[in-house]
Amino acid sequence: MAATTSSADPSPAGPQGQETAEKGKRRQAREEPERDAAGLGRRRAAAFLAPALLLVALFLVLPAVWTLYLGATDYRLTGIPAIDPAFVGFDNLTKALGDDGFWRSLRLTLVFVLGSAVIGQAGLGFALAWWMRERTGRLRTTLEVLVMLAWILPSSVVAFLWIAFLDRDGGTLNELLRTPGAAWLLDHPMLSIVVYNIWRGSAFSMMLYSAALGNVPASHLETARLAGAGGLQQLRDVVFPRIRGHILTNLLLISLWTFNDFTPFLITAGGPDGATETLPVHIYKTALGSGELGYGAAISFLMLLINLVVAVIYLRLLGQRNKSGTAGKKSRTARRKARGSGQKEAA
Repeated sequence: MAATTSSADPSPAGPQGQETAEKGKRRQAREEPERDAAGLGRRRAAAFLAPALLLVALFLVLPAVWTLYLGATDYRLTGIPAIDPAFVGFDNLTKALGDDGFWRSLRLTLVFVLGSAVIGQAGLGFALAWWMRERTGRLRTTLEVLVMLAWILPSSVVAFLWIAFLDRDGGTLNELLRTPGAAWLLDHPMLSIVVYNIWRGSAFSMMLYSAALGNVPASHLETARLAGAGGLQQLRDVVFPRIRGHILTNLLLISLWTFNDFTPFLITAGGPDGATETLPVHIYKTALGSGELGYGAAISFLMLLINLVVAVIYLRLLGQRNKSGTAGKKSRTARRKARGSGQKEAA
């Protein structure tokens, strides 16, 4: 019996045999190329990724590092600092945090983001998606085309159209409202660019919400309607819980895009008297208008930090939503298993 067992086991017994087997496995792992899910191997996968990584490094990483360097110097477009910039450390950041112009631009940017993105684009985009979910035919196609045109047209073209729309002498809006001579860009500059940006960017929110609403089962809405739930109750209890992830994703993207948007400069150039000088416009005027590239780069670094804070907040909210959804699925699965085991025991 012992002889049969020993002959059937080809591996050598004892600690030395185990050590030899482990060495053989490690040698075999070194000799065989490591494979990924696609079976390419690390070297081939790296070769495929190299062009994309090179572009990212060239157009994102390198400018970011260069901006950080400029922000720590007194670099200017003209004069001695343009030839031999001096290292000033955190002086530019300290100067920016003590500058009333920076804080005013930040407040205007937050108003611009809150009014045109968080409230305007998200609200109008959802309203359009909700209204069109059951619409078909030419009306829906026409509305989608008009909304998409505002989004895909070049910014310079859209800015020119908006200036003509709000012009005080023969502008389209004054003709419609019968208010000749009303100077909208002078009397209501911030409201003008907020409404402009809502009209400009609602198409993205509409498309994202249309896709999200397509995943809401019609049977759930019908059940809620039969139970006596009104339109607002259906939105609150059925629709919003199912598309909460899409809402957070949309708010994250449009908030960051609007926060960094430079298009209002094409309409108002930051005026009148700085009334629409958002943070990107303030950086442009500081770096290129005044020639203070080092100081402008420091403000850009602060702007980057604000973007990171906003992104982290949204991502944490999205992560909490995913965790709560996973926990809910696990609890529902556990309850189903418990009911199934109870039925088996009863049987």
